[in-house]
Amino acid sequence: MPTDTPPFRADHVGSLLRPLPLQQARAAWKAGTLSHEVLRQVEDRCIAEAIAKQEDLGLRAATDGEYRRAYWHYDFVAGLDGVEIYEPEQKIQFKGNVRLNHALRVTGPIAWSKPVMLDHYAYLASHVRSAVPKQTIPSPSVVHFRGGRQAIDRTAYPTLDGFFGDLGEAYHKAVGAFGAAGCRYLQIDEVNIAYLCDPEQIAALKARGEHVDNLLGIYAAMLNRAFEGKPPGMTISMHLCRGNFRSTWVASGGYEPVAEVLFNQIDADAYFMEYDTDRAGGFEPLRFVPRGKKIVVLGLVTTKSGVLETKDELKRRIDEAAKYLPLEQLALSPQCGFASTEEGNTLTEAEQWAKLRLCVDVAREVWGAV
Repeated sequence: MPTDTPPFRADHVGSLLRPLPLQQARAAWKAGTLSHEVLRQVEDRCIAEAIAKQEDLGLRAATDGEYRRAYWHYDFVAGLDGVEIYEPEQKIQFKGNVRLNHALRVTGPIAWSKPVMLDHYAYLASHVRSAVPKQTIPSPSVVHFRGGRQAIDRTAYPTLDGFFGDLGEAYHKAVGAFGAAGCRYLQIDEVNIAYLCDPEQIAALKARGEHVDNLLGIYAAMLNRAFEGKPPGMTISMHLCRGNFRSTWVASGGYEPVAEVLFNQIDADAYFMEYDTDRAGGFEPLRFVPRGKKIVVLGLVTTKSGVLETKDELKRRIDEAAKYLPLEQLALSPQCGFASTEEGNTLTEAEQWAKLRLCVDVAREVWGAV
């Protein structure tokens, strides 16, 4: 059962471990001993090699590995007018006492006026041979979820209605710009809707004074405004996970609290769903997916360790998911990227490529095609 449009039966979320030459070049650039021009040349070479590797494995979609970014989210949203990266006193806490050193704040009206990452897409598209070029960008919710009201300038936004409206409009223009550049496979990385499944995360929002009663609906409206910018023929997928930084995580909780809105009120074409551990709950929420319309890519292969899953294990879990959603609406991928930040997760490049190869092999055996 091949699919002619993305997502494909074997797919992946997007980010890849940075190869050593790229790590060294970025370190030298940060230290001021390497020009940005030379760094760009190293990035170009490493990206071309990563694209070729993905195609050689049999993947039908290829990304640039997010090699030009330090973070999966900050690099993009900091390119919007009115948003900047800064280093807060209170760091974002992951499990295992691991902290993220940077955060976002809104300093003025939000708008899309610069071609953020369009050049990243253009380079990717110019180097694929057989694969569909896949562009990933963070969800608009990342500009709000962690900092909330206190990280949004009150002069620019006395109330949050204008903030959410401008943010949705900026993303509407961004999606349209990628479409105009030829992108036909765009992924929105939406971790915060998954965080809303965790009572601890909800409690933390309330503790700092955030209004959470309709937050899911607000995020859904922003996403739908963004998706209205897509041209005919573009597939938009959403990726959901519970945090991924140096193989650590933030949240827990199954998808049940958000499933009906996620699958029926958000106009995505497909969903990449984290399912590698019991922190994501069971497959029962898949019963909300409209029949015959949307694809769910099961993130059954973990990127948080190099231990390779078995084919039998993956096939058994695909069979379990098929009890709630027909097999023809399912696909397979890792549960997240391998390097949501430039530091990457705690596995080797060889282990990374083995996991992607496993996805391809299992897809061929389960669906008869990739």
